[in-house]
Amino acid sequence: MSQAAEARHADSVMATLNFVSSADQSPVALVEEPGLGPDRHTITTTDHEVLIEDARPIAGDLDLDRQGFVFMRYPTAVEDFYDDDEVREVYYPEMDALVRDATGASKAVVFDHTIRVDDPEKRIRRQVRAPVVSVHNDFTTRSAPQRVRDLLPGDEAEARLRKRYASINVWRPIASPVETKPLVVCGYEGIDEADLVPAERHYPDGRVGGVYYITHNPNQNWYYFPRMEGDEVVLLKCYDSNTDGTARWTAHGTFDDPRSGPGSVPRESIEIRTLLFFD
Repeated sequence: MSQAAEARHADSVMATLNFVSSADQSPVALVEEPGLGPDRHTITTTDHEVLIEDARPIAGDLDLDRQGFVFMRYPTAVEDFYDDDEVREVYYPEMDALVRDATGASKAVVFDHTIRVDDPEKRIRRQVRAPVVSVHNDFTTRSAPQRVRDLLPGDEAEARLRKRYASINVWRPIASPVETKPLVVCGYEGIDEADLVPAERHYPDGRVGGVYYITHNPNQNWYYFPRMEGDEVVLLKCYDSNTDGTARWTAHGTFDDPRSGPGSVPRESIEIRTLLFFD
């Protein structure tokens, strides 16, 4: 066993992840506004106990076009992530530069952000969302091109859709270190097409999006980065139009870390969502 494998094994945990129960479903989620409680949905889910490995020892070997996720240190100038104006004026340009540099894309569109908090009282007071329990991917082969059309002028959208395009999320703690509900990730290499269950998401403004929920497969490999700090980020590929073997997506969610205790600080995090375009 290599030193990296030994390190991953030493810091791995057995924990429960939440999966869609079966692939013979057509789930629909009615998305609530932040702070108004959980989304309503028709999905049937099942918990499975899985091995979740520490990916810090292999962080240098991860690649967006192979595994579909990477981990890095990337400080930010943002002082208050609960200030939407500061996030849009400071953080969006930072993330635009980050994802273009990480991928070589000629254009990035940072189109929204979500703050998630594991403290119910603070979540209500701040009008933000809870960590997502069910493992999933943020786009499907139908919803990704539709999002391009939603966000770009018609002629540009159609031109961009004829070339390679992609979507990457950037996940960062805004209270650190992360002690509860850490991010968990399965790379592209561990996801079979049969594991993907498309689901519609109906938003309050009438928009209909789509995600993939994930069925459990013992061949999946799940990873986390223990005790992430505020200057660390994970980039997650949520879609890639390439079909040449390039990683097209990942799966992510959260879990109850068995190493967390009653005094653990509840997780607070921000996710930035981007679309990327290549010439």
